[in-house]
Formats: sequence, C-alpha cells, structure tokens
Amino acid sequence: MKVLQFTVPVANEYSIVVQEDILPYFYNYLHRHKEVQITLIIKGEGTLIAGNYTQPCKPGDIYFIGSDQPHLFRSNASHFGESYRNNIHAIHIFFDHKHNLASLLELPEMEPVKRFMEGTAFGLQVPSSHVLQISGMVKEVRDSEGLDRLLNLIKLLQSCANNIKEWKSLSTGFSNHSFTDSEGLRMNDVYQYTIDHYSEDISLHTIASIACITPHAFCKYFKRHTRKTYLSFLHEIRVNEACKKIISGDFDCISSVAYTSGFNSIITFNRVFKKITSMAPKDYIKKYKFKSAEVPINKAIGSFFVSFYVLLNDLFFLL
Repeated sequence: MKVLQFTVPVANEYSIVVQEDILPYFYNYLHRHKEVQITLIIKGEGTLIAGNYTQPCKPGDIYFIGSDQPHLFRSNASHFGESYRNNIHAIHIFFDHKHNLASLLELPEMEPVKRFMEGTAFGLQVPSSHVLQISGMVKEVRDSEGLDRLLNLIKLLQSCANNIKEWKSLSTGFSNHSFTDSEGLRMNDVYQYTIDHYSEDISLHTIASIACITPHAFCKYFKRHTRKTYLSFLHEIRVNEACKKIISGDFDCISSVAYTSGFNSIITFNRVFKKITSMAPKDYIKKYKFKSAEVPINKAIGSFFVSFYVLLNDLFFLL
C-alpha cells in the first residue's frame, strides 16, 4: 500500500520513538508508516479516519494504529481558525514490532503480547474503562529513556494483552485496499473536502471534480478503495458531527442539529442517525444530556463520549 509515506523522527536511532505534539491542529494528511502507532489524545477534537473506518476523536481516546495502516486525524474546523493557539496535545509512540522488536516477541514469555500485536493490524481503540490506566502507562513510556522506555512499553503491551478484552476495532470487516501514490493523494483530497464541506450540498459532480475523474468513474473508484459508497461515507461524517453537537449542547432542537450537519430532511436524518448509532436522535440526546448539565467543560471542548475517565486523565496530566 502506498499513501503518503511518513518518516518517524530518529526511527533508526531508537527501537521506540515518542513524539509529543502540542500544536494548533493535528497532522491532517492521509499517511502511513511501517511502525505501529499508539496515540493518546490529551487535548483536541476532530475526526479519525483509519483505513476505511471513520469516527470522531476526542480527549482521552487511545488508539493503536496498525503497521502501514493509512490514517489521519483531522482537527475540527475551529482549530484552523486559531492557528496561533495550541489546540491539540497528543502523545504518539512508534515502534516496529516486525523488525526491531521481532526477536523479543519470539521469546516464550512474550507469546500473549505477540498475539495481541497481530490483532492490531486494522487498528484498535482502548475502551473507556481502561483509559485511565493505559494513559498513565503511555506517559510512563514518554517520560523514560533507553532500556527503561523499552521495559515500560512491554508493561503497557502486556497489560493490553492480558487485561483488556472489550477492544473497539477500527475496521469495517474488510481488508484495506492497495493505493498507488497518486491514489493516496487523491483520496486525501476527497477526505479533506468532505470534512470541510459536510454541511453543504455536495453533489456527485462536485466531489468527482475534486478527484479529477468523471462521476461514474468516481463511484467505482471510491467503492473499490473503501468498500462503501461515497454517500455512506458522507453520512458517517455528518452523523459524527451531529453527535458532537449533541454532546456539547451546541443545538436548539433536533431539526437544527440535522440541518447544520448537512441533512436537508428530518426524516432522512432520523433514519441515517439510527442506522449508524443504533439509536434515534431523541434517545441519544436523553442519554448524553446529563453530561452537558453536570460538566460545563463538555460544552467548551465539544467532545464526543466525554467520560469520567477523561476528566481524571486531564487532572492527572496537570499534576
């Protein structure tokens, strides 16, 4: 697979590389690298695209991105309007388990970790019940060097392998399709345009022109590479944005959520929302309304599925 090849900083000098980003926005280009990536988001909201999977990302999320898995973290539009501010804070851990750590994983004692690493190919998200523990371990890796960093990473992976069962997979069940270099750039343009203009009426002709191919060819092209139609992808992006609005309390009524998220019909919005989230918008509002009332910070960060564990994680970081 060839997308944008990302070179991990000083990857040849250390087996484990830690990169801490405190920036106006995430690195928002579709890219891949041979190293597995563990990402802890401390600050910043947006959209994660991993392979052909899409979902909102928020503070407290911890992701395992598989080796050579195309991905991007796209910050919310508001972050780009405040490029002078540090809108995002994330810790990334990179390591090549197929080469640099291959001999280590062949040890009998490492068998559970080896099996776990084989399961990260299409990406995983740490469940909320384990966020506090794993985020602390990620920071221990960040704060250590040399052999201590390696030992802390092994402890982290061992905990993931032995203690976490209810992983969220970042996969739709289909294998990733190979891209050429030009196709990777083309898909990046399509993703970026969709996230930037989701609230508008995006016609097939318009998005096909972004990809520089005919509408008929674009339909086949997008389905071949993502195993879904472009309309399905657009609906996912719009519902993701609708969920963010509901969680943050940034709406007056269900109709306003629908229209500001790009839907021109309440009936269509209700149907698509329920199909993607498995609950009706009104039930979703009831489920998460108390978080906006009890925790004012939710409104400020506009996050998706903000939990008690995230708040404790932020406090831990400040300490």
